[in-house]
Amino acid sequence: MLAKIFSSAIVGLDAELVEVEIDITPGLHVFHIVGLPDKAIEESRERIASAIKHIGAKPPHKNNQRVIVNLAPADIRKEGPAYDLPIALGYLLASEQAKFDHQGRMFLGELALDGKIRPIYGALSAAELAKKIGIKQLILPKENAREASLVEGIDVFGVENLIELIDWLEGRLNLASVKNESFFETGDENEDENVQDMAYISGQEQAKRALEIAAAGGHNLLMTGPPGSGKTLLAKSLPSILPKLVSQEMIETTKIFSVAGLLGNRNRVVIPPFRSPHHSASGPALVGGGSYPRPGEITLAHRGVLFLDEFPEFSRNVLESLRQPLEEGNITVARAQGSINFPAKFILVGAMNPCPCGNLNDGGTECKCSPREISRYQKRISGPLLDRIDLHITVPRLPYDILAKKAVAEPSLVIRKRIEKARTIQKERLLNEKKPIRLNSEMNLAMIRKYCVLDEAGEKIMRQGVERYQLSGRAYHRILRLARTIADLAGQNAISAAHLAEAFQYRPKKI
Repeated sequence: MLAKIFSSAIVGLDAELVEVEIDITPGLHVFHIVGLPDKAIEESRERIASAIKHIGAKPPHKNNQRVIVNLAPADIRKEGPAYDLPIALGYLLASEQAKFDHQGRMFLGELALDGKIRPIYGALSAAELAKKIGIKQLILPKENAREASLVEGIDVFGVENLIELIDWLEGRLNLASVKNESFFETGDENEDENVQDMAYISGQEQAKRALEIAAAGGHNLLMTGPPGSGKTLLAKSLPSILPKLVSQEMIETTKIFSVAGLLGNRNRVVIPPFRSPHHSASGPALVGGGSYPRPGEITLAHRGVLFLDEFPEFSRNVLESLRQPLEEGNITVARAQGSINFPAKFILVGAMNPCPCGNLNDGGTECKCSPREISRYQKRISGPLLDRIDLHITVPRLPYDILAKKAVAEPSLVIRKRIEKARTIQKERLLNEKKPIRLNSEMNLAMIRKYCVLDEAGEKIMRQGVERYQLSGRAYHRILRLARTIADLAGQNAISAAHLAEAFQYRPKKI
């Protein structure tokens, strides 16, 4: 007998429909799974047989029969144990040990040997696919039910074990669907305990101002200073002043973390992510990749912050791979099997020493590096990459009097409210544009020309700045975006000469 159960496969960040076909015919015992399964799926035969045995049914190896499982379409690579549940249900249907209506339903779940159903990755992507193709019910592990219920328009059922599921499918048990969750419900803020409040950071007013501008407009930032000056602490404080994600951003970010298996005990991602990979990270780890492409750190930082400490210590090839996502807000990973596009709109924050020993221009400690060593160290970061960073600041070592000062500085909550006002201004300004964007850093050339108009004094400063710093066309437009953000923070419609002058202060001394 032939049975067919619907499931799904993750391709990139999205799910694609998979039909799990099970055919049982008399003959010597065979249990084959075809359709490009990976090792985890091939091993599912043993898990399925044990789970079926523990619910009191006859497993495949107890009968003289050929069991062929086909995961269609056959040209899509199938990964992970999420097919355990649909294969087991298909076998029970095909062997006539269970009888239920499988139409209009999608099944996902890993089986334990005793029949319990374990959580899987990519539940939100599967729910979006189910809604898109008109499937009314999604059945998956109980731990994934709230995550999947973020998608409206389908009924999500979370189950704990195979017996419970069979009883419900055959009408012996009532099982309520999980209600659609709202991202805006309280009690699931998943705040990061490692995030620092600005109130406890002494001094460094210029750096704090640069962080505020970066957060308001989504601009990239590079901090240079001696070891121990507070660069890492400042970077970790940036998420504390970022506004919480809006609905669409939350869905995007939650889907990324779900596919990557990083949701943990959370059901959704509410605050902007903060990613800080080690400088030994490879290219695929940072931008995504592998034989079957998976999201990398820049995609995990989508709508949040990517912090690269010891910036020049990263491989040159790894740093250069950042150029496309910094410019376009996405990354395309090409492989022989095809290309996958991952979103990558993030704020890049880099931190570096001024020289290999870290003491260049530090009044308290003598630098022992030769000019050649300093030049070679600084040139590890290419000009085109520096050109894509809007704010360049120096973070000096603080004297004792400032470090020991007990007065509390301006808290992150106060700064965040200013940033929220500035972002509201940007959102309203860009609301009617064809390309849906929310931040000044995302404006294209037409928008820059429309919204970054300079007066006579501003034109004079811009001309002087371009000639002095020998700015490229890219840097020129980034200066205008930065000045637009500074004006928005001040609540002013026009970009004044003062806004433009401040924007030029954040250019690197050497470009």
